[in-house]
Amino acid sequence: MAQWVLVCPVTALVKDAGVAALVKGQQIALFYLGGVVYATGNLDPIRQSNVMSRGMTGDSEGELFVASPLHKERYSLTTGQCLDKQAYRIAIYPSRIEADQVWLAI
Repeated sequence: MAQWVLVCPVTALVKDAGVAALVKGQQIALFYLGGVVYATGNLDPIRQSNVMSRGMTGDSEGELFVASPLHKERYSLTTGQCLDKQAYRIAIYPSRIEADQVWLAI
């Protein structure tokens, strides 16, 4: 069962960009877009490198995504599904902002 964990204050995030965090021994990528925090695993599943927090974010037909900085495969920030290579996905973590603090369910 997932446990909610305090990660950081919202002020530690960068608007419209990603940052990496180590949460309970797991590398997490946090994206702060439109006042909402999206949390994914930091591991690029194709290249096996912890780089997703450095990826560019965007919108494809209403689907928010992060593009791997290595070869630009796009992953949905809501489902984790790779939009370019269906066999791949990244981990997604429920997140919330409460009292200007970022919380994740791990």
